[in-house]
Amino acid sequence: MRKSGIFILFIFCFLLTAGDTSTMGAKQNSATGSLPFVTPDIKEPKFPNKTFRITDFGAIGDGQTKNTQAFAKAIKACADAGGGIVLVPAGLWLTGSIELKSNLNLHLEQGAVVLFSPNFEDYPLVKRTWEGSEAVRCTPPLFGENLKNIAITGSGIFDGSGQAWRPVKKIKLTEIQWGKLIGSGGVVDSKEEVWYPSAEAMNGPKTVEELNKRGNAKIEDYAAARQYLRPVLVGLVECKNVLLDGPTFQNSPGWNIHPLMCENMIIRNLNVLNPWFAQNGDGLDLESCRNVIITNCRFDVGDDGICMKSGKNEYGRQRGRATEDVAISDCIVYHAHGGFTVGSEMSGGVRNVYVRNCDFLGTDVGIRFKSTRGRGGTVENIFIQGIYMKEIPNNAIQFDMYYGGRIAPSGDEISETSLEVIPQASEETPKFQNIHIKNIVCSGAAGAIWLRGLPEMPIQKIDLENIVISAKGGVTCIDANEITFKNVRIIPEKSPVFELYNSRNFVMDSINPPDSNAVFIKLQGGRTQSIHLKNIDVPNISDRIQIGKDVKPDAVIKK
Repeated sequence: MRKSGIFILFIFCFLLTAGDTSTMGAKQNSATGSLPFVTPDIKEPKFPNKTFRITDFGAIGDGQTKNTQAFAKAIKACADAGGGIVLVPAGLWLTGSIELKSNLNLHLEQGAVVLFSPNFEDYPLVKRTWEGSEAVRCTPPLFGENLKNIAITGSGIFDGSGQAWRPVKKIKLTEIQWGKLIGSGGVVDSKEEVWYPSAEAMNGPKTVEELNKRGNAKIEDYAAARQYLRPVLVGLVECKNVLLDGPTFQNSPGWNIHPLMCENMIIRNLNVLNPWFAQNGDGLDLESCRNVIITNCRFDVGDDGICMKSGKNEYGRQRGRATEDVAISDCIVYHAHGGFTVGSEMSGGVRNVYVRNCDFLGTDVGIRFKSTRGRGGTVENIFIQGIYMKEIPNNAIQFDMYYGGRIAPSGDEISETSLEVIPQASEETPKFQNIHIKNIVCSGAAGAIWLRGLPEMPIQKIDLENIVISAKGGVTCIDANEITFKNVRIIPEKSPVFELYNSRNFVMDSINPPDSNAVFIKLQGGRTQSIHLKNIDVPNISDRIQIGKDVKPDAVIKK
């Protein structure tokens, strides 16, 4: 999407005031301001006026009868007839895996619960992806591949019986809950830290590692680790013209909703639920998808809420398909590791994403970008505005190129920022740039803003504007370049308000420190320079700037 050396950002307008996204036209919504958005045409799929009730194909909604064949027959009949609606009426419909077909709308009426079987044999082993890499996994409970014009709609519930698959960490439960869990069966690891539903699931990582080392293992050889090879609840691969509208998706074995290499998607009015202790219990993971609208959804899950991904390390780079042209609006995320998240598997790139008017209430981190060496890939042209957060246990806004590390600078954690010889950047080096965050309010967080790049690839070109955050700690920037803070009000319980390590080319405009004599800015590292202070009307501001011994005296420039 490069034209005359300038990226043209393709993104969607939000013509949703009447709930109608049947045609996303060329009109630009005022919420996008003066950003260079153009609006591609995305239409929701249409279906023939034919209805195929699963009860007409032998389905019984008593929660006891397995309806796998009834679903398959109804879907086949619908597809053979040229498409239409497969209707699931009120009832408790036990079933194995459901495979979708093109030109089909799977519609759940109010009161319908599709309960996926906890029998592992109902989910055949297949080659798919897991956490951004090629892997053998169990077939997802609800899946489709290489389809066109599909929808999952209605007011019902899909339940993935995730409790039969997932391990549980002791630290996430109370003593009473832990005792009840281990009393229900399953096994506990030797350290008595993790419960598994079976010994097969506990030994799965070792079994899979040995099979992968062989290099010639067949899919059926992985059956010994079947109970470890948890599927996502909804797996859509290479599908076009997709509508997800209305249902609740809950209790997934792995990730909840995982579109992979899909195009032209509308995702709206969903409830996405998992227990907060659900291991890998993400809400929505877009991987290498393009042209996607996500609006008016609710997430309360065990891992990241709304996440952008594009493959892991060399596998993702070779695929070379970015997640791009995504518009997210009017969503609420309750418990999650991150409200809106990019990474850590972003090796194919993430670009042209617009997020607006969302609430993150109690998510571990609010806005979360994560990667690490080995990933490669570029994350750029991200616009986030109108985010309202409350009671964030970690950082309200967090960029971290050391995914998996601690999130506070201490001791060896920041030792790399003092390296005299900086590592060489390569195709394995991730890059975050051109990210714009504005109109953010957060009441209560452990830390306000955390930006940590790599010495060889600083986080760069990030604008933060019109932000108010009250938190225990302030802003920490490590190996960051070309960062602008404008009209940013940080209210920390302890100083400093800003702490910069080997960071440069900062603009701090119209930022007045809290009314106290605490340290406003603390500078460390010999590479820290060009810190521009503008429109800061504090008489004794120089007395509140702490400059480390390795920082040049002229690093701070006042205007």
